[in-house]
Amino acid sequence: MAGTVAATTVLALAACSSDSAEASGSDDGGTQTVTIGTLRGQPHFYAPFLYDEYAPEGVEFEVVVLDTAPSLTDAVISGAVDFAITGVVATVASVAQDRDITLVASAADGGFGFIGGEGIETVADLTGKTVGYIQGSAPEIAMRLILEENGIDPSSLELIAVPPPEMASALGSGSIDAFFGTEIAVSLATAAGANELTDPYATPIGRVNLGLTTTGALIAEDPELVQQVVDTHAETTEYMADNVDEWLPEMVAEFGGDQGVFESALDNFWLRADLSEEYQTQVEALADAMVTLGVIDTAPTAADLVDTSFAPSA
Repeated sequence: MAGTVAATTVLALAACSSDSAEASGSDDGGTQTVTIGTLRGQPHFYAPFLYDEYAPEGVEFEVVVLDTAPSLTDAVISGAVDFAITGVVATVASVAQDRDITLVASAADGGFGFIGGEGIETVADLTGKTVGYIQGSAPEIAMRLILEENGIDPSSLELIAVPPPEMASALGSGSIDAFFGTEIAVSLATAAGANELTDPYATPIGRVNLGLTTTGALIAEDPELVQQVVDTHAETTEYMADNVDEWLPEMVAEFGGDQGVFESALDNFWLRADLSEEYQTQVEALADAMVTLGVIDTAPTAADLVDTSFAPSA
């Protein structure tokens, strides 16, 4: 696998015109280029950087790096990219607004953590404390469900939206007393002695986090291409799940970071591509929770959110 990242074209979104971002053939008609959006330097978003290793003949990938899951979702909807690995919450919110985006495969489950600093060992200890969270994320929905289950009114906390890269340092500096966030902040904080307050996955939404998305328009226009991309994604995630020792050092060499922390973070992720019945039920539960919590007005159904025609069996 050495050299995979170097051989993959990485683009900034601003460098892509709307024409160049569409799946298109090369000048000689021999190669179809597919743009795929993702985030930089995070193991659970890394699969697109390896897609070319598993791409079928005649298909190549250009990786477009963006900053947030909502921006990835917007890029798919606008046509700036053909596909993206993005957050399921952002996808649900978009579908609830009748925007054209569909989950065609899962990507990575989990990566959550409810973490307390010194003296905070249970959810009950949070009353009156400052708690960091990631606004508009699956962990935020899980946090609000867990608070509700434990009889804690969110108004009794000081909830502060904190960017994921700053979460662990905010806890370490005392700017926040606890957080409900994502990896790698969870691994960094626990390695520094912070406490895991509860099982973050013990809610109806389970571990649902990231999926592979595209538009309904592209599905209707070129289902064969969608199948090729999903097959590539499935082969890549299967490889990644079984061979962390091969691809993770390559990612660290390309983007930097602490390999030991990434290894710990990956123990809290479940890479996948299927769209099982359980997964669809959890996606629907996520949509229902978003309505209950006032994030969206109407919950899309699994049929609105997911096209199961392309993903492999569980």
